[in-house]
Amino acid sequence: MFKHQDIVTTPLFLLFIAFSFLLSVVYYWGRRANKRVFLDAFNDLVDVVRPDDQRFTNIGGLVGYHANLLINQKDRPFSKVEATITLLPRHSLLYMPISLMIMRFDRLFITLHQRGTLAGEGHLIEKRYAGFRAPKITNAHRLEKINIRWGNHDFLLYFAQLKLRDQLLAFVKKHPDPGTVRHIALVADQRKCFLFMIPKKGQVKKNLEPVYRWLSSLTKTG
Repeated sequence: MFKHQDIVTTPLFLLFIAFSFLLSVVYYWGRRANKRVFLDAFNDLVDVVRPDDQRFTNIGGLVGYHANLLINQKDRPFSKVEATITLLPRHSLLYMPISLMIMRFDRLFITLHQRGTLAGEGHLIEKRYAGFRAPKITNAHRLEKINIRWGNHDFLLYFAQLKLRDQLLAFVKKHPDPGTVRHIALVADQRKCFLFMIPKKGQVKKNLEPVYRWLSSLTKTG
């Protein structure tokens, strides 16, 4: 028998056991929740891109995954689509509050590798996102900038050519709600387009598909 057997009946010990049980429950719940988010996002991504080959890689335990989608058909505007999703640590009861303050939400970054070229560089980025841990626009000082309202959000529109500005404005007018899209970037020098979205369940395909079709049309005629 234990020398201090009475310890197991103390309130502090019982609280420790209860807290440990809670941590375990949150861990398994959070792991399943994150799996649902990234599978839903990547399945939607595949539905939109329709790649000829695909590869998925875990890059961060339960909070990071990467997708590499290859497109072999030469008549399609993109040769490859890469996506990285970073998720809130829902499995960690202790770190989740800190992550909500720092990261705020799940993030889906998509890179489209163009076969053709575009007229120049342009960005459509939500103001709040631009000021909060967003990737810096390298050539911002060389681009024109205007403020626009897209849906219920304030966006900044950066452009190098008036044609590209008009194309971005036309897209906004045709699609009055950005949904979960927070950044669209067209970078002719790199022959790439970039997208940032918040990967909410059931929303990725709905919000990605019109942007993807529009970028495809620009690349074809660029």
